[in-house]
Formats: sequence, structure tokens, C-alpha cells
Amino acid sequence: MSDRKLALVTGGSRGIGRAVCLCLAAQGMDIALTYTGGKEAADATAEECRVLGVTAECFQADVRSSEACAELVKKVTASFGRIDVLVNNAGITKDTLIMRMSDSDFEDVLRVNAFGAFYMMREVSRIMLKARRGRIINISSVVGLTGNAGQVNYSASKAAVIGMTKSLARELASRKITVNAVAPGFIRTDMTMKMDEKTREAILTKIPLGEMGRPEDIAETVAFLAGDRSGYITGQVFCVDGGMAM
Repeated sequence: MSDRKLALVTGGSRGIGRAVCLCLAAQGMDIALTYTGGKEAADATAEECRVLGVTAECFQADVRSSEACAELVKKVTASFGRIDVLVNNAGITKDTLIMRMSDSDFEDVLRVNAFGAFYMMREVSRIMLKARRGRIINISSVVGLTGNAGQVNYSASKAAVIGMTKSLARELASRKITVNAVAPGFIRTDMTMKMDEKTREAILTKIPLGEMGRPEDIAETVAFLAGDRSGYITGQVFCVDGGMAM
């Protein structure tokens, strides 16, 4: 087994997750990335990480399931012998106005975005507590702070992630384990590029810097929080949003 640190990134096959995997690999960390579907994209991301000189493996996992998360952590530790960094990135959206939002629209988003983060933090924190070290980084969203029309479910899930981040930071601080959140704004991903031009332009008017962010902007912040220079930072929310949430 490698002496390099191991980063476990959920939803690591594309978009922000892919950028995070590549950025952490560039810092010399081995990578365990999860995916639900899209095995080809996950394999491609893992191969790009290997080109950077680290070990990378893909694990299929449904973070909506407590049992699946527990099994995932067992498999990762069996393969790598350690988990030094957890990045909770897996997430979905099911946007619509509340009058049209079904029970399943609300529950599904909470299940992936909030419950999934909880399950993963619970399992990984046990390992980190024994090791007396670790970094947990949760990907939230600016809408978890500001809200957004048509995203009651998504906003609720991302606000929950922020609350869990702050609470867990207090629980784990005595063991030198830091827990922080990154709140992306309007980032150029497959999801946002599916929006119609008019909607994108309307959102851009609300961003002081006047442009969309890149997945790499989020990844660089995650990489800082995962590294050795961030050891005195915990319980914080870093908005990477071009000033959107000011």
C-alpha cells in the first residue's frame, strides 16, 4: 500500500467532482472516486489521475443507502488501508416550484445531498477518529445560504450540509480533524449548460464578477482545505461564487 494520502471523493466522475479528483491527484494524493451510473466517465477520470502519478480506483455506490456507504468505506480501506480526506460531492437537483414539487422530488434530493453526506461522514469519521487526523470537505451551494426560487428541495439539502458541517467540526476538533464546506455559485458544468440562454444571462446579472465559475475554481479551494496549510480552519463555509452571495 502507498504512503500517499488517500482522498475519497463521492460523485467524482464528472464536473466539480472530476476537477476535485484531478486537483488532489496533482497534489500527490491517491484517489478513490465513486459513481452511481456512468462507469466510462468514472474510469476516464481515474485514468487521468493515474497519469499524474498516483493510484486511483472507481467504486460504484449509491449514497442514498446507509448500507451502501458502509460497504463503500470498507472496500476503500481494504484497497488503500486509510482514508485521509473525504469530499462529499455527490448531488442531484429536481427543480420546480413548490406548488408542483412532489414528495419524491423533495425526498430524493434530500436523500442524496443531505442523507448521503451524513452517512459518509459517519462512516469515515470513525476511521479518522482512530487515526487522530483527517479532513472532511462538504460541497454545499450558495443557495443553501441565500435560497433560490424553484429549489426548495435543493436549498434545504445544501443548508442541511452546512449545519452538519458546523456541528461535526465541533465534535471532531479535539482529534485534529477539520470539517469545512465549500459553497459553489454558478459553475460551468453539464447541468448548468443545459439551461436556456435567457436563464443563464439572468443569473449572470446577479454575479458581481459577471461570469460563470469553473469546476477548477471549486477544486482549488477543496485542495487547500485538504492540505497541510489549512490545519487551523474548521467549521467554515467558503463561498466560491464570484460575489453572488454577498
